[in-house]
Amino acid sequence: MFGWALLFLIIAIVCAVLGFMTLAGAAATIAQVLFVIALGLAILSAIIQAFRGRPPV
Repeated sequence: MFGWALLFLIIAIVCAVLGFMTLAGAAATIAQVLFVIALGLAILSAIIQAFRGRPPV
């Protein structure tokens, strides 16, 4: 999911350079949302693994 966030960030940067500000804003918003979701899932996964007794990899 971090890969998708990075992809949308790159799309936003390219669109901004080319002058497509509306599309760049939408892509940046999607990238932010995906990053927050991926970060939340990564933290949740780490907490669940800690309670199960597995060491972090």
